[in-house]
Amino acid sequence: MKLTLCRRFAILKIVKRLISQVLAGILGLYLAIRFIPDVKFAGSWQFLVLVGLVLGLINFFIKPILKIITLPIRIFTFGLFSLVINMGMIWIVTRFFPQLKISTIFALFLTSIIVWGLNLIFPLFFPKK
Repeated sequence: MKLTLCRRFAILKIVKRLISQVLAGILGLYLAIRFIPDVKFAGSWQFLVLVGLVLGLINFFIKPILKIITLPIRIFTFGLFSLVINMGMIWIVTRFFPQLKISTIFALFLTSIIVWGLNLIFPLFFPKK
């Protein structure tokens, strides 16, 4: 079956978004571990890449579903509930990987801000063609 040109561009757009989510997860966790005192990681850099990959995949697949489900709350809070969703995604990753320790809610908040900011910036590096 041949893919039309339009379908190819749609697939390419999805892959670019997936790559940017994964890169934002990896770099966001690295920056949080590096600069936020209450975020600790006991593992190798390869394992950190795996944790960031899982965070990126969770953000890519689960976060859009949660955003649709929580749309009324996000409208009521003018989008601020999205921060709670981001914090929840990172908290889920800390439950799966005990090597990543985020001790305080403030550290979790700052980590989610870092990952959110990188998710905002990374798509700018991929040209829209």
